[in-house]
Amino acid sequence: MAAVLLRFGRVRERAALIELMRRASLVWDQHRAALLAHPEVIDVPELALRERRLRVAELGGVLVGFALVLAPRRGVVELDGLFVEPAHMGAGIGRQLVLDAAQRAARAGAHHMEVTAGPAEGFYVKAGFVTTGRAETRFGPAVRMRLRLGLHSVGGGAHERGPYSEE
Repeated sequence: MAAVLLRFGRVRERAALIELMRRASLVWDQHRAALLAHPEVIDVPELALRERRLRVAELGGVLVGFALVLAPRRGVVELDGLFVEPAHMGAGIGRQLVLDAAQRAARAGAHHMEVTAGPAEGFYVKAGFVTTGRAETRFGPAVRMRLRLGLHSVGGGAHERGPYSEE
């Protein structure tokens, strides 16, 4: 099996990323009817691509996943989206994307990463997130989760400017 390449998403890939997001989202029975009734909620903001806040996983030249992280606020970044092609779920791609996002966020000075987890809560627990509360989403209740970041635990290095930094 070829190695997974992680890189920044490109504006020209936006349509393909939206379709990947759609396929990944529709695997969950719990939200399928609502997503099919409101297809407009499946979107990848062009600005996130331009600001280099979206990282893609590529396998053999094919997009197989992506993670979108918002800029840090008070040392906390929000994992705003994590999607993996259904055929590649369970292969470690999501975990690689979370680790990549955590490393970049820590180098940018963040100390925590948060996410609103729906049906993928178990994945986030395995990735080291802990439940911090509940959240109400467009599609019903979900849990808020948090991952502690630290330069010692995600690769070290000096703080840097760039993607995910507040500068």
